[in-house]
Amino acid sequence: MEAFSDGVIAILITIMVLDFRMPDRPTAAALCLMAPQFLGYLLSFVFIGIYWNNHHHMLQAVSQVTGGILWANQHLLFWLSLVPFVTAWMGHSGWAPFPVACYGIVLLGAGSAYAILSLMLIRHHGKDSVLARAVGRSGKEIFSVVAYSSAIAIAFLDTRLSGALYVAVAFVWLVPDRRIERALSAHPSRTGRD
Repeated sequence: MEAFSDGVIAILITIMVLDFRMPDRPTAAALCLMAPQFLGYLLSFVFIGIYWNNHHHMLQAVSQVTGGILWANQHLLFWLSLVPFVTAWMGHSGWAPFPVACYGIVLLGAGSAYAILSLMLIRHHGKDSVLARAVGRSGKEIFSVVAYSSAIAIAFLDTRLSGALYVAVAFVWLVPDRRIERALSAHPSRTGRD
């Protein structure tokens, strides 16, 4: 599951960069016209990187998966696979309200799918598992849901504010989440890779 997910995520990042077209003229002004596209790409690159990093850490704390867990992982990959589309749409539209709102819907869907995957892994491995002890409740998750939901609604009033909320969520998650690493080092015999 981890190798397949890594491959899909690598392809998604590649697809996003392939959406860039060369500027019409070889000038700085022509390059500046691409700023909305580049900002969307940068934000999406960071989000996909965050999901890859957290997904990798989460799977280090488990020993096996079930068919239901595989489908939950596919659900996450579905939402992540939409990121290149909404990123390109948002950039090409110059961050118009509806594409910016759709971007938030995709991010909210990916966040929800990640939470479902995490819950299914915890249910399978038990409440005393390394993953269950590591994950717990975090203000990051609550902040993300509130920020995404707000950004979706606010997009129709001010897309810059929506963009700022998306950046705030990325910034919060850029700070490495060490919960799983701490739990694994506290219980080295229960790493899930034994």
